[in-house]
Amino acid sequence: MSTETITNGKYVELTYNVIDQNSRAVLTRVEHPLGYVHGTIEILAPAVMAQLEGRAAGEIFEVPLDCNEVYGPRDEDLVITARIQDVPEEYRTVGTSILMENAQEQTKSFLVTEVDARSVTIDGNNPLCGREVIFKLDVLTVRDATDEEIEAGGPVDAEPDISEIVGSDAATKSIL
Repeated sequence: MSTETITNGKYVELTYNVIDQNSRAVLTRVEHPLGYVHGTIEILAPAVMAQLEGRAAGEIFEVPLDCNEVYGPRDEDLVITARIQDVPEEYRTVGTSILMENAQEQTKSFLVTEVDARSVTIDGNNPLCGREVIFKLDVLTVRDATDEEIEAGGPVDAEPDISEIVGSDAATKSIL
């Protein structure tokens, strides 16, 4: 039996962690398999995508990445602190994403990073900006992609299995 490796046109499923190189803290964890068709879309940084080439299902490997090369240097002009009374209630929670538009009608996503009794701070820098990280990838599936998957760039009609959440009650399932 031959082992299929990741090349253009292969359907790939993987999970990954993003780990801070200095603290070794896990910054992001993707546990639900992420599926895509290699060579049709870029789901991760180009340096990470390049390291996937030639890998097979079952491989777990690490890719160090200087995020300054991907996202550019941190720009402190993209960090804004406003008085809390000037910020709508729905934007007063750390982790909230806010889509903002400039005078040229260009949009940019900002993230609420700090809230205290007097102010709210939002940051337009990518959360990985200025960090050196390690992508730890676990390749779960490598196979030929179907024509539909190639056209879509990833899984077609993929729905999460919610049976454990819903339970076995048929009436409850029929509502969903």
